[in-house]
Amino acid sequence: MSRIGKKEITLPKGVEVKKDGNAVVVKGPKGSLTTPIVTGISVNVENNVVKFERKDDEGKTRAFHGLMRALVANNVRGVSEGFKRELDIVGVGYRAEVKGREVVFQLGYSHPVRFPIPQGIDIAVDAKTGHITITGIDKQQVGQTAAEIRGLREPDPYKGKGIKYSDEVIRRKAGKAAGK
Repeated sequence: MSRIGKKEITLPKGVEVKKDGNAVVVKGPKGSLTTPIVTGISVNVENNVVKFERKDDEGKTRAFHGLMRALVANNVRGVSEGFKRELDIVGVGYRAEVKGREVVFQLGYSHPVRFPIPQGIDIAVDAKTGHITITGIDKQQVGQTAAEIRGLREPDPYKGKGIKYSDEVIRRKAGKAAGK
């Protein structure tokens, strides 16, 4: 059996999981998330514990067993605690500010870059340090938004300028003078 799929999910206080047709609905203090149920996997909710079982031992079904459990566990954590990704802007003159439902970046281009904030995501920018905090209840959406913002100006391997994850380490290259 899948080691991850076998694990039960114990629900924290205030979180409710329901099986609604062919989907699992997770409701909590921060909101509600829905995940479709993969064929071959059954979901049982009893006594604040969610269990997942599969119908056969086929390779795909075994893989989906762990996937289904991980998706629902992420939903449970999202509606109770939420998810957060942090980015840093590095570079002279590089900055960002939130204006309404969009973030306006100055990234060394001849024009400002406007990034619309997706529904369900909150972005906070510290103007002095260039620190960006992305929060939301959907782990995939938070990660995707962070990746799209980082893609606006990826870190340069020579000077390290650009937008990077806070925990990311940029491997620096030596440059032309090092060869002599």
